[in-house]
Amino acid sequence: MSTVSIQHYINGRISGGESGRTQPVTNPATGEVTGQVALASAADVDGAVAAAAAAFPAWADTPPIRRARVLFKFLELLNANKDALAEAITREHGKVFTDAQGEVARGIDIVEFACGIPQLLKGDYTEQVSSGIDNWTMRQPLGVVAGITPFNFPAMVPMWMFPVAIATGNSFILKPSPLDPSASLMIADLLKQAGLPDGVFNVVQGDKESVEALIDHPEVRALSFVGSTPIANLIYERGARHGKRVQALGGAKNHMVVMPDANFDKAVDALIGAAYGSAGERCMAISVAVLVGDVGDELVPRLAERARALKVKDGMQLDAEMGPIVTRQAHERITGYIAKGVEEGAELVVDGREFDTSATGEGCADGFWMGGTLFDHVTPEMTIYREEIFGPVLVCVRVPDVATAIELINAHEFGNGVSCFTESGSVAREFGRRIQVGMVGINVPIPVPMAWHGFGGWKRSLFGDTHAYGEEGVRFYTKQKSIMQRWSDSIDAGAEFAMPTHK
Repeated sequence: MSTVSIQHYINGRISGGESGRTQPVTNPATGEVTGQVALASAADVDGAVAAAAAAFPAWADTPPIRRARVLFKFLELLNANKDALAEAITREHGKVFTDAQGEVARGIDIVEFACGIPQLLKGDYTEQVSSGIDNWTMRQPLGVVAGITPFNFPAMVPMWMFPVAIATGNSFILKPSPLDPSASLMIADLLKQAGLPDGVFNVVQGDKESVEALIDHPEVRALSFVGSTPIANLIYERGARHGKRVQALGGAKNHMVVMPDANFDKAVDALIGAAYGSAGERCMAISVAVLVGDVGDELVPRLAERARALKVKDGMQLDAEMGPIVTRQAHERITGYIAKGVEEGAELVVDGREFDTSATGEGCADGFWMGGTLFDHVTPEMTIYREEIFGPVLVCVRVPDVATAIELINAHEFGNGVSCFTESGSVAREFGRRIQVGMVGINVPIPVPMAWHGFGGWKRSLFGDTHAYGEEGVRFYTKQKSIMQRWSDSIDAGAEFAMPTHK
């Protein structure tokens, strides 16, 4: 099978870069190498930053309504090409096609939000704050900003960042994951077709070297990152030392509490989809079922039956429910966690390591396949409870009451997403108020906020002061300026040496 060369996109054109280093891109369903992605050097990053810096002044001076018109055209092109983008995601990531379509759709939501930038950039005005003085605020762009994005959402997560960043007048550099880089170039091409000026949006493919170059570059004013907590912490600290604004979204261990009064059919459906969708490779995946009272006696057997029956196959097959693991290394890491769970005494109800690849589809026997895994009687001390596995592994913890469930969840180092299934309004209200987690769902298993609300967790799931996209995203990519104004005929004669006060 022939392979393609996946390169950088700098100043409106494809660039091979200067490093000469590459990394293979693999189809996880078949194990075949489908491409070679360029890995940027610091010099390549310098070139992208220079192009972005040169494009920034004119783009920042472009009226917001004209910037919005470019985004409206991009939105039109994105809708026309969304299935092609989803197919590219499935081929390189492995998630099922319908899931990839959903990813693109949620990214489109952010573009639609960013099209409203003329309204979002309106400042505040106060007449006559003091005698003859008016005061108003405005929000202005930062300059060159960058986004470092993960493999699990190669279209949606970049669209959490760049539509808002460029709508507010910044120029943007995207550093996507080298595991599934093709979506980034497809997006760049659509932006160019939409009329975005060269240099406003750039892509540098790469690994650690390009990330460090972006963090350290003095002309990069802000960084947005999504990935694991240890790396998010390092990027936040290093970026802050360089005086950058940093928004670093880290890991998660998302819980779903099932109360005795919950609709069990709905709860089982929710757990199966939220735990095993996208092979569990989501920062919002439910990886812990907190079963209250005697709920586990009924739910665990039903979960086991459904986990064994998952349709795990090539994601381009329309009836597929779960695709392969993204890489062989990730597959090995997940199987290591399963072994650790057994070693530490958890009850292994369904073992995904025993998955039979014969049903995956023609030519897929050499892919990175695994079935859904289910553990019961897991305790908070166990590794599979404490650490993010990022794979199709659901663990069940049994607790006596909702107070214990809340205490358990609040004690965890992560605070990204959480859900509670109940028919009780009082339980739902108390749960929502008491839980120390950034995104909460009541009978909603994956409570990813809509485009105008903003995404982000608490505790070690987010480093920085603002959430992604929404109005918080507008604030992240802009700086506020306050202007006070008066005219000569309202100024009293003589110098004033006291602190100015309202008069």
